[in-house]
Amino acid sequence: MVHLGGLVTPKEKPVPLKSISVTLSISEFVAGVSATLNYKNEEEVPLEAFFIFPMDEDSAVYSFEAVVDGKKIKAELQEKMTAHSSYENAIIRGHQAFLLEEDMCSRDVFCCNVGNLLPGSQAELTLKYVQELSLEADGALRYVLPAVLNPRYQLSGCSEDSCLNMKTPVVPLEDLPYTISMVATISSQHGIDRIQSNCSLSPIEYAGDNKTSAQVSLADGHKFDRDVEFLIYYSAVHTPSVVVEMGEPTAKSDGVLGDPAAMVTFYPNIPEAQPSIACGEFIFLMDCSGSMQSPMRKQSKSQLRIDVAKETLILLLKSLPLGCYFNIYEFGSTYEAFFPKSVKYAQSTVEEALRRVKLMRANLRGTEILTPLQHIYKQPSVPGHPLQVFVFTDGEVTDTFTVLREVKSHRLRHRCFSFGIGEGVSTSLVKGIARVSRGTSEFITGKERMQAKALRALKRSLQPMVDDISLSWDLPDGLSAKMLSPEQTVLFRGQRLILYAQLTGTMPPAEATGEVCLKYTLQGESLENKVSFSLQPKLDANLTIHRLAAKSFLQTKDMGLRETPAGDKKDVLKVSMECGVISSHTAFIAVNKDLNMPIQGPLTPRDVPRPMLLGTAPLMPSVSPQKCATGRRARRSLGHRQQKKCTSLSEACLEKPKPRASAKKTNVETHGPVVEDNRLVQLISLQKADGSWDLNEGLALVLGMKLEDIQAALPDKDANSSSWATVLAVLWLHDNAKDMDCEWELLERKAVAWIHIHAGSVRHELVKAAIAFTKSSVDPAIFGP
Repeated sequence: MVHLGGLVTPKEKPVPLKSISVTLSISEFVAGVSATLNYKNEEEVPLEAFFIFPMDEDSAVYSFEAVVDGKKIKAELQEKMTAHSSYENAIIRGHQAFLLEEDMCSRDVFCCNVGNLLPGSQAELTLKYVQELSLEADGALRYVLPAVLNPRYQLSGCSEDSCLNMKTPVVPLEDLPYTISMVATISSQHGIDRIQSNCSLSPIEYAGDNKTSAQVSLADGHKFDRDVEFLIYYSAVHTPSVVVEMGEPTAKSDGVLGDPAAMVTFYPNIPEAQPSIACGEFIFLMDCSGSMQSPMRKQSKSQLRIDVAKETLILLLKSLPLGCYFNIYEFGSTYEAFFPKSVKYAQSTVEEALRRVKLMRANLRGTEILTPLQHIYKQPSVPGHPLQVFVFTDGEVTDTFTVLREVKSHRLRHRCFSFGIGEGVSTSLVKGIARVSRGTSEFITGKERMQAKALRALKRSLQPMVDDISLSWDLPDGLSAKMLSPEQTVLFRGQRLILYAQLTGTMPPAEATGEVCLKYTLQGESLENKVSFSLQPKLDANLTIHRLAAKSFLQTKDMGLRETPAGDKKDVLKVSMECGVISSHTAFIAVNKDLNMPIQGPLTPRDVPRPMLLGTAPLMPSVSPQKCATGRRARRSLGHRQQKKCTSLSEACLEKPKPRASAKKTNVETHGPVVEDNRLVQLISLQKADGSWDLNEGLALVLGMKLEDIQAALPDKDANSSSWATVLAVLWLHDNAKDMDCEWELLERKAVAWIHIHAGSVRHELVKAAIAFTKSSVDPAIFGP
């Protein structure tokens, strides 16, 4: 049967969701978003529709409302089980009801239920949220509207109530029956330098003398083939500031909303310090699940996620300092460590690790990260070497809160630096494990290079610890500040720091000012950053700063419906309900009581399909229908939810590229062949653990020279040939890969230190001769005095 006039899934079932429209407003480094889901029932029976969609875990969702056939219904935030009962009771009584909630197992997945949508009826559901924008290394502010929800691998024993248990239909992009539109307004008092996006945009319209505002929209016809990303470059971004927002006069006197709230932004001026010789135990946890075989982006020639991760891991291994300890774990449904315990960083251990890395394949099926983490935490610590864990994953797991609880319980003995690879990554997992362990997180999509972001994290992990962090306020008499953000325990060089505070007491006259000071100690030196600000609070009807402050608090205390300790749950419910910001313990419920038509039998369920992207494996068939906590949302369980995982790379992927015909044979077992357009990777793989290079055919091939010519150019025949090779390699980096120096900075540092020790009195002669031999324009000062 064909349903005329209605969009249908491949199973000939009409889809009630017709379109999604998004209005984005970015002011400085805060985004306000209003997303409207437009529904229409074109069937002859009343429907109950379910729509599962991704949401960045930093989003503070504070409003949900429905407009049904012209009537507006404002949703109420209730305790989650109460909201489920309200929804169920409303449907039984023949009312219309709308439910919005976080998933039970992950903070970055939401489910919207539309109950009792009558034939011919239209409904517009609008949710609003605010979020801080992350700051990239190049000064760009990054906003992402998640549009891709990849399948999440589910462990046995995970909650059947999770909306990820629903067998959501998956359709090709060209068959997706709803569209998305987006209009963005961006403003900054410092002026907008430029705006970039991974999606096609309409022409950008700037306004103001210094381009202080801009408006842009997605080009027509955008499909859900990628997350929508904006990179916004302001003319000045590293400016400390304090913004004070007026409270809600009608709010409770003992709560957060009633008082003014302050948002404090610091860019700590932490000087670069030399790391100690014994500087840590580094554990690299590499996702080798089947989904890591997906390409980085939808183009068929894009690199596979696992290949990008392997290249990055090799670079990190080469960049580790002498004296440290390391180990590598590959994980999927099972896990395996390269070494029984962490080993001393040396040429022999690095060579063994590199051999194993080259054999890595995305063939370990599911994404079970909890078990290897537990094994890592059970290992005895290496005295004098703080533990640093680097996690590389596409983040397609469902037991997020369980993982976060495990990482948080060991936060005092380690830091975690996490990397989300590809589209549709779980922001809840990747950001969460970094946040609870006092590390940092990065996301790599499209054409971005993972290597640069990984090296930035490694450099942070090598920096000496910042101690004695404190925040002090200088305010007029009668006014005090109460911190709403969690206590700051770690600072990184080049990182932005945002804190929230509640101002209590008597607000002074409009002309009054205050001052806040961030103090800390680095290698025995006391440092501080101060910023003065006006105490005149600004009016914001959306209470943006208050909502962000509430979200900051909830991220610290809320560990999921079943994982949050009883004492914290009380605080989570209080802040969530008072500030109107959704949590895992609350849900929005809207009921249209004007509709009172008893239902004859169960409502017809309609699951809104999601797109199937290139490289995304289809789900296995469902097992049997399961009822979830609402009693009405007939979520079809996938049991243990297995994705169709690949067991090995294709023959084409396994085939190694061949060196140029004119090139001489290299040691393929140790170093692999040289690829013409990837000589940097090959040069890095040739570097030894101590920072030096050997003078051999492999290096000559990278340098594009004959080995005999390089040997003949050695100015002092008694000089160490490795010293000559290492000087040439460093010059090559500066001459041929200068635009990627952030990736080889640590490699060069080791190399120059090695040259100083081993080249001896002929160092300056070697450098001078190497510059002349290669016709380089590099300043010899890069090798030191």
